[in-house]
Amino acid sequence: MIGNNRIKRNEGKTAGFLWALCLCGALLAGCSERKSSGKEVFTYNETTGIATLDPAFAKNQSIMWAVHQLYNTLVEIDSGLNIVPSVAKSWEVSGDRLTYTFHLRNDVFFHDNDIFPGGKGRKLVAADVAYSFSRIMDKATASSGAWIFNGRVDSVKAFTAVDDSTFRLQLQQPFHPIMGILSMQYCSIVPHEAVEKYGKDFRRNPCGSGPFRFKSWEEGEALVLLKNDKYWEQDSTGRHLPYLDAVKVTFFDNKATEFLQFRQGGLSFVNDIDPSFKDEILTRHGDLRKEWEGKILLKKHAYLNTEYLGILVDKDNPLVKAAPTRIKAVRQAMNYAINRVQLMMYMRNSIGIPATAGFVPGGLPSRNAELVKGYAYDPGKARKLLAEAGFPDGKGLPAIKLLTIPIYADIGSFIARQLEEVGITVQVEVIQKSLLLEQTAKSQALFFRGSWIADYPDAENYMAMFYSKNPAPPNYTRYQNPAFDELYERALLETNDSLRYNLYRQMDQIVINDAPVIPIWYDMAIHLVQKEVTGFSPNALNLLELRNTRVKN
Repeated sequence: MIGNNRIKRNEGKTAGFLWALCLCGALLAGCSERKSSGKEVFTYNETTGIATLDPAFAKNQSIMWAVHQLYNTLVEIDSGLNIVPSVAKSWEVSGDRLTYTFHLRNDVFFHDNDIFPGGKGRKLVAADVAYSFSRIMDKATASSGAWIFNGRVDSVKAFTAVDDSTFRLQLQQPFHPIMGILSMQYCSIVPHEAVEKYGKDFRRNPCGSGPFRFKSWEEGEALVLLKNDKYWEQDSTGRHLPYLDAVKVTFFDNKATEFLQFRQGGLSFVNDIDPSFKDEILTRHGDLRKEWEGKILLKKHAYLNTEYLGILVDKDNPLVKAAPTRIKAVRQAMNYAINRVQLMMYMRNSIGIPATAGFVPGGLPSRNAELVKGYAYDPGKARKLLAEAGFPDGKGLPAIKLLTIPIYADIGSFIARQLEEVGITVQVEVIQKSLLLEQTAKSQALFFRGSWIADYPDAENYMAMFYSKNPAPPNYTRYQNPAFDELYERALLETNDSLRYNLYRQMDQIVINDAPVIPIWYDMAIHLVQKEVTGFSPNALNLLELRNTRVKN
């Protein structure tokens, strides 16, 4: 079955690649014409579509990108991963770090909408913040973001509107990352009138206070957002943001078609490069090839995503009881057997950083990626560990099945070949992403491909994946270590940043030593951008930021 999948995948990839290559050759010759409407319109594509525009369900990138244009949050994260004001202009934290009091701006208004008297958007007030947060926790909402407050906020008076411009949040116990959580798209502020009028149809009838307002959405065709002329933010010269007149989202489900649209000028940028034609655009070192220089822009930025292979380690699970991966030395040998530097260069064109340190990526103030010792490529050490585990040169070691998704099939095969060189036989099985998520959530996957994109810029978000009291998600490996748990609980209560960061690093080192995961690379956001686009850059959370973007005509 695996072999047949590989044949079909390569045939489809080759055909699509040749078709795209021929078209790209013509386009490089200069046969594209860009039409100018006089308006500044930023267009991008979502190959997987957008499931909803309701912030309570902003669980993936496609939804978060659209929601970010339509709504505001109390606070947000700047390019340096600092918490900065948004709707809240200032705040105070009580000495016991349980009470957060936010002072709101008085010039933030919801978009004009028929749900309001006279169709004019009303002022956003503290009661809207309390309503929006309570809605996330309401079981009737069934929000995928309910976890962000569960067990963290006070069970009686979690969210209080003191007056129109003052909002209070009460925690059960200190939790430093709460400010990062409040910047998430789940915490977008919505008007109760819209939810009450539209009910379940609120998903396609959004009303926020963000830089763009909803115009139309033909599902599977296009989503159109227009400039919010009453938006409250200004640039350094006093000009109101945003600069763009509109944002348009298309839904071509084929990456080759998406790239063709980009080269014809139909798209302002492309997020990431499809593996089937990355070698035609990028060198092995991740730069634009000469034939593309001057025609498009390449923008790269490290962002908070760790790509890894997970190993189920729940000793009570029947899958684990019979598996060689139950032995720590085998898991460590697997870590040493992979040449991450070579993998990044040949399989990823150097887009990303080899994960030879901890599980937590670089860029965070805890500096895990600099100070935690991980696994360098050492096949000799891998063989030694296998021998210590009772499998000299892999003898007696049964085959291990790696579950992955289609776009990472080639990387899975590369890793399987490297593991085979030290005596570990791996069978790569390609399944759809939805099935992989289901199996990992149900602890039915012994060895699987995974990724963890930070919900907020704090190493705790990564360490939560290994806290034994957490279910799957986020603890997909079902890892359990009392020493780790004790450090994790101490970190939640620690108010001194330096001490807390030290605890994070200790936890990360414990995880790396126990090896329930094989970190492969720390990711990079990569954008191909039209030359006419300015003020548009990737960021550490790979969030689509368009307030300062312009499109020259």
